[in-house]
Amino acid sequence: MPVPGEASQPQPSPEDSFLDLLIETLEGLDVSVRGQFLRQYFRTIAQIDLSETQSNEYWQRILTRRRELAESLGRPVSLKTAMVDVLATTNFFRVPILMEYEEFKKLQVNAATDALTGLYNRRLFDEYSEKELNRAKRYNQQLAFVILDVHKLKEVNDRRGHLQGDQILQLAATMLRKTMRASDFAFRIGGDEFALLLPETDPEQASTLCRRIRAQFETDTNEMKLEIGVTLDFGIAVHPQDGDSKRTLLGLADKRLYELKNIGPDAGPTPFSRRGRPLETFPPREDRQQKETAPPREPATPETPPPDAGRHEPASRATPPREIPSPPQTPFARPSPPAGFPPAQQPPRAAPPVEHRKFERVSLAGTKAYAVLAEATQRHATVVDLSYGGVALLVEKPEDLPAQFNAILHVPILPPVRVVLHKAYTQRAEGGRSRVGCSFVS
Repeated sequence: MPVPGEASQPQPSPEDSFLDLLIETLEGLDVSVRGQFLRQYFRTIAQIDLSETQSNEYWQRILTRRRELAESLGRPVSLKTAMVDVLATTNFFRVPILMEYEEFKKLQVNAATDALTGLYNRRLFDEYSEKELNRAKRYNQQLAFVILDVHKLKEVNDRRGHLQGDQILQLAATMLRKTMRASDFAFRIGGDEFALLLPETDPEQASTLCRRIRAQFETDTNEMKLEIGVTLDFGIAVHPQDGDSKRTLLGLADKRLYELKNIGPDAGPTPFSRRGRPLETFPPREDRQQKETAPPREPATPETPPPDAGRHEPASRATPPREIPSPPQTPFARPSPPAGFPPAQQPPRAAPPVEHRKFERVSLAGTKAYAVLAEATQRHATVVDLSYGGVALLVEKPEDLPAQFNAILHVPILPPVRVVLHKAYTQRAEGGRSRVGCSFVS
């Protein structure tokens, strides 16, 4: 029991305990690796940009100052206190503002998102597009830039009011969030324009995704009975096939967007590939298998057009008897049916072409990623990989973990994240430990 009159020693908060663990972890790292981490750490928590050498130097100053304050006060001093003291005395902090981290995160979110749709805004698009393009170049990967435009939104605003137009924009944003992978990014970059960044995505995958978004968007807007014909037009450009600079890729995606708008809504969503050639539009798997059994490139009409005819005149001979223009077709392209034809002749939109997209799982093997466990005898576990829906841990005694437990995840570069985990499966791993797969509990 505490003696009356004596000041009780304050118990360290979980955040302070985590920072103490961070100190121990950084001590075991190589100087260059530690400098890289600390440079990003100072940039995240204090918005200051130091070199790797300066980051290591100021980190040592902070640790020294913490020991001095603890000795003079006769009690433990948090790392946060020493950090503020060092940065303030070196004029990195001139007029600091103290606020809770959660409130600071709210300010960051508000500054980076569009208020109407909740998507990232144009400022973040400019930042993320450069970052993802540099990553794609470094690892020799593909990166798809997509520009989308809400067709006839102005007409909706004029005839139905801006509140109805806002609902259309919110519907488009909801559709993008539901359709994309965890590694994809969606932005609202203008009044009726959206942008997507799709890492590790080739032209066919990007086109399939955009067609699926457009089809679902049209289905949902038809239920609103607008009688205007609202849809989503899109243009695609892919690194490295279409260019290696942001300016080139955005310009090409924008050009293809307006080429599609000029074709008209009845022409179907035909994206454009390099050098202005139409991108091959692949039918569903059943139709594709039937075509594979037939002689290759058999013409659909008695008369075969010249190879370049599709680039200069409408391919009207490949359409049903009605006199309507049709978009340029490649030998494998499927012409769109004219307006008024019953949709039963086409495969239902509920069953789009099978899209082979990789499941996004970030491997953290070989890093210092770990988790602090709250309801377990084993206080720490190694984080081996992380995905949109959960995390995999390496533990000594998986039977000690309850079915649901709290944890604090520490992933390199990122700040600590508090999560609630549900134990999904257990597998034996090398070294006598077990791999425990956990899903995030919202």
